[in-house]
Amino acid sequence: MPKASSIARAKADKRSGKAPSTQAGHFVRDEIEAVRHGKHGVRSAKQAIAIGLSEARRAGVDVPPPKTGSKAVAAKKSAGKPAAKSIGDKAPRRPSLESTAKRRSAAIKALK
Repeated sequence: MPKASSIARAKADKRSGKAPSTQAGHFVRDEIEAVRHGKHGVRSAKQAIAIGLSEARRAGVDVPPPKTGSKAVAAKKSAGKPAAKSIGDKAPRRPSLESTAKRRSAAIKALK
């Protein structure tokens, strides 16, 4: 979860017309600091940078998706999508009745 201060600094950079890489730099810096403090178990600086860029994308920074060949297809596809909604904005979903027989029978019993 990115810090609120990082999001605020990135928005300020966007308002002043700075490049997306500059906006994302705040998230990357926070991630590298977290690694230095031992909050993450990443094995290399590249992983910390990748996590920071991913957080920046989720916060709405227009960072391009990873280059071809550097990531799995699924990771590239999800990184290319527009910024995801925050967790609080999502509409609650009904559990599907077809997912498991146990849940289905419990739902039917509750409805009866």
